[in-house]
Amino acid sequence: MLFDINENLGDFFYDEPMKNHTSFCVGGPAKLLIKPRDEEALVEILKSIRKNNYKYYILGNCTNIIVRDKGFDGIIIKLKNKLNDVKKVSDKEIYAGTGASMKKISEFAMENSLTGLEFAHGIPGSLGGAIVMNAGAYDGEIKNVVKSVRLLDENLDVIEVPGDEMNFSYRHSLVQERDLIVLGATFSLEDGDKNKIREKYEDFDQRRADKQPLNMPSAGSTFKRPTGYFAGKLIDDSGLRGFTHKGAGISEKHCGFVVNKNKATAQDVLETIEIVQKVVHDKFDVTLEREVKIIGD
Repeated sequence: MLFDINENLGDFFYDEPMKNHTSFCVGGPAKLLIKPRDEEALVEILKSIRKNNYKYYILGNCTNIIVRDKGFDGIIIKLKNKLNDVKKVSDKEIYAGTGASMKKISEFAMENSLTGLEFAHGIPGSLGGAIVMNAGAYDGEIKNVVKSVRLLDENLDVIEVPGDEMNFSYRHSLVQERDLIVLGATFSLEDGDKNKIREKYEDFDQRRADKQPLNMPSAGSTFKRPTGYFAGKLIDDSGLRGFTHKGAGISEKHCGFVVNKNKATAQDVLETIEIVQKVVHDKFDVTLEREVKIIGD
């Protein structure tokens, strides 16, 4: 055993290529990738990690991450499809675990004729990442529907924080301010008509298919929205629509998306991001801030 962690606590994968897990399809190996068995196992794993001072990173659906080509010389805890229960807790409230996909959660809401999560149906990530980043789309945001969030605090104790105390703002939450880990969240929704909710899902899905390069590996919108501007328009107006750099480039369909065009490496993607940032800054004196996170060595 390379790490002093009980392997009965989950599924363990050594030297696991992260390109097989990230939506960009890039990234070198993680020294160890763990999928915890359940919430109690997650806590025990984290206790072992902290006791031994191992380097680690927690990921959900890996849709907003670039792992560098040399990989991650530590432990990746992947929660996708783990801790992913979704259940009704009252007439208008549902609880979802951190590893549940936003699609699964929104479809559960629809099946129970609850409205409010339509915006989240096409968001590719899991609940944990959505809470961390206050994910949003089509004029909807997580902060508008979250009643409370269950978290592990700095001492690995379970706490519950009301939604209005989560410091939600554009692509930001309390989780980013403290050493917190999302375990799940309770959503407060409203009664709705299942057929009308389904129609909204289909409408939003069609809009995404029409406007976004869903057939190409990417991390969605690569840049945050600059105050007073739209990143995609700035990139387009800079003449970068369809721009290609090695295996990566800018989507022809949506200029806000950096995409893996042809077996790109993580370095190809990172260089493309830097080129776009420089061109836009030189032309418009606007700084594009990455929305996608970078980890690795």
